[in-house]
Amino acid sequence: MENSDTRLVLLSPDDNCLVVAQALREGDTVTVAGEPVRVTRTIGVGHKLARRAIRAGEKVLKYGAVIGTATADIGRGEHVHTHNVESDYLPTYTHDAGKSFVTQH
Repeated sequence: MENSDTRLVLLSPDDNCLVVAQALREGDTVTVAGEPVRVTRTIGVGHKLARRAIRAGEKVLKYGAVIGTATADIGRGEHVHTHNVESDYLPTYTHDAGKSFVTQH
């Protein structure tokens, strides 16, 4: 990988996020693309961390594929999750449990 921390996994060279392979605590420092970045919140294993700054409205890439759209600006090293990304592939009912989306055939 491009000189990043071994606690982070880059799944595709096109990705703008990294997968956390070892839990990170608020205040930890990780290396992203050769630069030290301070972690601003605890991030669990399997969650994502921004590889670079991601602008609101920009697509989030994981596995080289779009997984969602940033709903806010995300700085390099910040947690990438449901608080700042809207999924492009999860069913709507997971985001709005109050509505029924049953399809009748």
